[in-house]
Amino acid sequence: MEFKREIYIDLQKWKSKASRKPLLLMGARQIGKTTVLKSFGENEYEDFIYINLERQTDLHQFFEGNKHPQSILDNLSLIHGIEIKQGTSLIVLDEIQVCRDAIIALKYFQEELPGIHLVGAGSLLGLSMGNDQSFPVGKVEFLDMHPLSFSEYLEGSDKNAHNAYHHFLSNKNIEPVPTAFFNLLQEAFKEYILIGGMPEVASNYLTNKNISDAQNIQDQILRAYQLDFVKYADKTTSTKILQTWNAIPSQLAKENKKFIFKNIRSGARAREYEEAIEWLVQAGLVYKVSKVKKIGIPLKAYEDITAFKLYTFETGLLIRLAGLDPKTFLHGDQFFKEFKGSLAENFVNQSLKKILGRPPYYWRSEGKAEMDYVIEQHGKCIPIEVKSGDVTKAKSLAVYKSLYNPALRVRVSNLNLKLTDDLLNIPLFYAAELDKFIGKTLGN
Repeated sequence: MEFKREIYIDLQKWKSKASRKPLLLMGARQIGKTTVLKSFGENEYEDFIYINLERQTDLHQFFEGNKHPQSILDNLSLIHGIEIKQGTSLIVLDEIQVCRDAIIALKYFQEELPGIHLVGAGSLLGLSMGNDQSFPVGKVEFLDMHPLSFSEYLEGSDKNAHNAYHHFLSNKNIEPVPTAFFNLLQEAFKEYILIGGMPEVASNYLTNKNISDAQNIQDQILRAYQLDFVKYADKTTSTKILQTWNAIPSQLAKENKKFIFKNIRSGARAREYEEAIEWLVQAGLVYKVSKVKKIGIPLKAYEDITAFKLYTFETGLLIRLAGLDPKTFLHGDQFFKEFKGSLAENFVNQSLKKILGRPPYYWRSEGKAEMDYVIEQHGKCIPIEVKSGDVTKAKSLAVYKSLYNPALRVRVSNLNLKLTDDLLNIPLFYAAELDKFIGKTLGN
């Protein structure tokens, strides 16, 4: 099963731009970058050249020390037997991070042959960018790809639920979703959050409805990530990366999810693991949510870099990494009650990362309350509390209101869509549309 990806529209927009630059498509390994680029190239262009620089290492020589893009094009045309034309041909350089010279070459394509449509893709591009002064800053465009959204999953699994999702999303006013459709979306979301957003895993499960088979694929993906730790980092750093990665579920299982280094190993200190955490962040595998000392715009001005939480980039792998068995609560009433609400918080965090283009912040008062997330939207600081169980009393939101009197407070929970005074409740299955509901509420 091949999913229809929302990012395809962004690729079409890139193609039609008059001021288009070479594009770098970034995202974690195995979230579907190659699949969507091949579909884009085959459907939108007369000629399509796909090169995997991790496998086709003999082609690296075309880029080595070569600052003449026409010479590179001539070589690629010759080896593929295709005349590469401006506007009608697409070149995709997959796993471009393994060939530094190919990344550098993007600068010269932008300067000398801007009419050539060129996309570089990679799962570890963030690491390749780093502090390398040769990176073509200002000469490329970036596009982030994320795991399957709930909407994308629905389109491949349940057309009726997919239609209902978008129908009620399109309402101009904030109104509850009719019970029959609310329950339909809740059940579909329960399945989605547990299977996760990795396309191969989701496709396998929707085709076979076999959780064990899906878990085997997740295990293979996790193993590939661990191999990346060793392949792209030195021995000492790779060990710390693995320790940090494996510690995330236990950190999230705590009531206070602030990342504690001594929980990795006894006596561990921040400076020992800073590089490992940054590696995971740049690889797109974890999102680092920092605390803000106070509320104000811009929030970054009040960031406390010593206090943060780490979340994984999607929930299915988090469940597998934590050793949780989806079978025990896929068809019961334990949905989201396990694991101290971490699955719900993780999903809301990955949704906010996609909406904002960066992770949100969190806020904690002096022992009184904690706000799971705080974001800037429409020139205002919006507090967001995530409730995963049946208890939805918004104590922290009440404390936050008494201190900052925000224009709007948001609770993401299992309850239906509802606006009560300044409190907006958004169902968990609509977390990815949070910005749209905030905009409706604030009249923007």
